[in-house]
Amino acid sequence: MALMITDECINCDVCEPECPNDAISMGSEIYVIDPAKCTECVGHFDEPQCRQVCPVECIPNDPQYLETPDGLLAKYHALQAAKAVAGKD
Repeated sequence: MALMITDECINCDVCEPECPNDAISMGSEIYVIDPAKCTECVGHFDEPQCRQVCPVECIPNDPQYLETPDGLLAKYHALQAAKAVAGKD
């Protein structure tokens, strides 16, 4: 599953720089997670880094984006391949 940030977010700014996939950005009122980029840190870390640093624990799984660990790993590989191609331009 991709993760999501709930409206309990206090905009403390600690999650965004921790995301290795640049999936977290400021939304209209609170931070948001792009489900197309969120791999729950699979491929990078054992635990989602945003959850590790969130002081209010407002980052649950997003039930709209059900993914298996293998699916998350495949997404990680696709993101890394896209990043490598973009770096060659």
